Amino acid sequence: MALALSLGRRGQGRVWPNPAVGCVIVKKGRIVGRGWTQPGGRPHAETLALAQAGAEARGADVFVSLEPCAHHGKTPPCAKALIEAGVARVFMATEDPDPRVSGAGARMLSDAGIEVQTGLAEAQAYHDNAGFFARIDLDRPFVTLKLASSFDGRIATATGESKWITGSAARRAVHALRARHDAVMIGGGTARKDDPALTVRDLGTSWQPARVVISRRLDLPLLGVIARTAKETPVILCHGHDADPHLIQTWRDLGADLLACQSAGSQLDPADVLRQLAGYGLTRVFCEGGSALAASLLEADLVDELVGFTAGVAIGAEGLPSIGALGLGRLEEAPRYALQRSHPVGGDVLHVWARARA
Repeated sequence: MALALSLGRRGQGRVWPNPAVGCVIVKKGRIVGRGWTQPGGRPHAETLALAQAGAEARGADVFVSLEPCAHHGKTPPCAKALIEAGVARVFMATEDPDPRVSGAGARMLSDAGIEVQTGLAEAQAYHDNAGFFARIDLDRPFVTLKLASSFDGRIATATGESKWITGSAARRAVHALRARHDAVMIGGGTARKDDPALTVRDLGTSWQPARVVISRRLDLPLLGVIARTAKETPVILCHGHDADPHLIQTWRDLGADLLACQSAGSQLDPADVLRQLAGYGLTRVFCEGGSALAASLLEADLVDELVGFTAGVAIGAEGLPSIGALGLGRLEEAPRYALQRSHPVGGDVLHVWARARA
């Protein structure tokens, strides 16, 4: 199952809106087939593993990181394919929460006389597909908030200089994190100030995450990198209902997809933004700022994971804080996260925090 889970993780960021699943087929102690969900969500992991196993699948054990699907979609049900292949036992890490599956795949296998066991490495399977589960259960993607800051929590000097607070190893690690998410998200202020590409570079991959920009009025650079490359790498713009129709059409002509979102005061409602992104199909979103967007997501309790890169440099109180105002009156109101791991990356420190559970 550990191998099946590791294979499934190869699909993270590439298979949305589908889950990233891995499958291993074993017969007489020997692996005869393996597979993982392919880019775009098809073929499924079980389909590839069965094709590799061929006739050896009959009487074999199957280890799959998520319950095999039981419904007809773009492809026939994987549960049916396993039955037709004549497998003896199926070990599932966890059930599929999709209402079209949700236990139906396991029942289909059991009804066909196949032994089914569920719960092997379930916690890891849930973590690996937390985005898929969040989209089904919470109607939003899993949100990772990345902060790269000085020791005193600043992301730029008073004059706006920010390149580079962290070192090259940390920046390369950020590209690897981008590659494991469906989309990279920033606020309009960051798009205007930094003109970022938001792509994965120097990792030998041609697959790119979608790029999401949150801008109520769509007052974004029409000659910037994102605009110039919108037809090459997906761009999703979340805007308010009061955005200029001319700008909406201009961005569509440039190649961007646009999502109209509800407003909350002078800004877009972050909860509705995430609902719209879930409806688009996104399951894992990697937020890279700026400070106002980070604050709005934290204030609305919409951040599932914090990833921090901290450099050994102090900028001082006049620098730009990594997180904007949260309006807290008491410490108990502050969002809490539990440390998952921490280690050096080049000359900086990486620390990962998960939403604290009561």
